Amino acid sequence: MYAILRRNSYDATKLAHAEPALAEFQAMHAAQPGYCGSIVVDIGDGQRVAVNLWATERDAAAGQTALVPQLRRLLEPLMSGPSQLVGAGEVVASDLARSGPTTDQPSATTQEQP
Repeated sequence: MYAILRRNSYDATKLAHAEPALAEFQAMHAAQPGYCGSIVVDIGDGQRVAVNLWATERDAAAGQTALVPQLRRLLEPLMSGPSQLVGAGEVVASDLARSGPTTDQPSATTQEQP
C-alpha cells in the first residue's frame, strides 16, 4: 500500500458551506482504480491533514493525474493557501482493518487531495 500525506489550509467560512463540493470530490476520489481510502484529521484553525491510501504508487500517480483538475475546480476555491505535501511512500504498518468502525457505527465522509 502507498500513502500520500498532505496538510491543507481552508477558509473556515467557505468550508462551512462546502459539503456538496467536498462530497463530489470524495466520490471522484473513491472511484479511482487502486484507491484504498483516506483519513482526514482536523487539526484546528482551518487546517486538515489528509492521508490518502492507494494500492500502489502507480495507482496514486494515475489518481493524481485524473483528480488534479477536479481538485482545482472543487477544493482550491475553499483553501486559504496551497496544499503542502508532507510526504509519500510505502505503508510499512497498519491495523486500520481491525480498528475501523463496525457495521453499526457510521463512518465519516472524508475528502481531501489525491
